[in-house]
Amino acid sequence: MKALFLAGVTCVVTAFGAQAQEIATVYPFEGSFDDATFSVESAIIGRGLVIDHISNTGEMLNRTAADVGSDVKIFDGADVFLFCSAVLSRKMMEADPLNLAHCPYGIFVADRAGEVTIGYRNYPEGAMQEVQAFLDEIVREAVGE
Repeated sequence: MKALFLAGVTCVVTAFGAQAQEIATVYPFEGSFDDATFSVESAIIGRGLVIDHISNTGEMLNRTAADVGSDVKIFDGADVFLFCSAVLSRKMMEADPLNLAHCPYGIFVADRAGEVTIGYRNYPEGAMQEVQAFLDEIVREAVGE
């Protein structure tokens, strides 16, 4: 079981780099993890949006590693900011009610061995591309572009 889990973690870690362009759009951040999380939070709130939840994914993975038989530290820090835009969400769900599956929207901040990145999940073609463009604006602001 431990070998199977470790193989899965290895696949995820490898996928984070190799397939990240397909799964997510990621930008490097020049600064600390804490500075990056502050920057993301400020960019979201600055648009009048409310952050519904901050998932401290990195802390959870580190805290539970031994419980699942792993000694692999994937992230030094990893948080996911979850939020919605009433305007965009309504528009997306009027276009297709199944776009509910993409809500809430998320922007992540990750620190792996001192390399801090900010990104978001890529969405399917069609109406959700407007949301993806909106997330890209927020992330670009957060990284200082």
